[in-house]
Amino acid sequence: MHIVKTANKSKKRRIVIGDVHGHYDTLTALLDSILPTSKDEVYFLGDLIDRGPKSAQVVDLVIRNQFNCLRGNHEEMLLDVVGTGEVSIELYQGWLYSGGHATVDSYDSKIPQEHIDWMKSLPLYADLGDYWLVHAGVDPKIPLTQQCADQFCWIREDFHSADRAFFKDKLIVTGHTITFTFPGVEPGQIAAGKGWLNIETGAYHHNSGWMTALDLDNHKVYQANSLDGRIRIMPLSKAIAKVDSSKVASRRLGKRA
Repeated sequence: MHIVKTANKSKKRRIVIGDVHGHYDTLTALLDSILPTSKDEVYFLGDLIDRGPKSAQVVDLVIRNQFNCLRGNHEEMLLDVVGTGEVSIELYQGWLYSGGHATVDSYDSKIPQEHIDWMKSLPLYADLGDYWLVHAGVDPKIPLTQQCADQFCWIREDFHSADRAFFKDKLIVTGHTITFTFPGVEPGQIAAGKGWLNIETGAYHHNSGWMTALDLDNHKVYQANSLDGRIRIMPLSKAIAKVDSSKVASRRLGKRA
């Protein structure tokens, strides 16, 4: 299936796509609604794999179309298990428990070295100037230069509960934490906090099913639903729910799937 269309006279768009989690059919439906051209820049926020049935196909699609992609915590878990050449039973069981079973099945138990090497090469964040893309967030208490995958791929409440924006001149866009888990946010809504937007609307979750893409330049939201096949497109202003950072329970940073 060819995803990228021939460029036309339209202006370049920057499209950011939230967690896919192996839902290949929903992703292709989402991309068909966006119709990205060769002029557009498409960015995935990580967590292409696990939970859903077609992780191998999702990774292949992203590689084949040369889309930009960040590393998520689920890619981190896979690499912890198979990326070093030495398999830890404890890490392997933890990954399987977090949705890795579906990924193993989609690869027929044989993940090609090409895909492993590609995941190893994925950056942890992307600075677009006015936007800063990362899978999970940043630790507001630590200088950016001292942060690593532990923060960029895993952090949750310490980031979301911050009472001020991390950057003064750019907005952080994340996935990782399903938006309806924030106070006052309904399934499918984008969560907006202090200097950040979260577009992980839970494509794999039975309470949502929505996979989200955000056009940064036209402030437009595209969504496809893995449960019933619905497609919807709306202005960003209609998709946003504001999050009160003081109501986000702050817990110690830890590796949670």
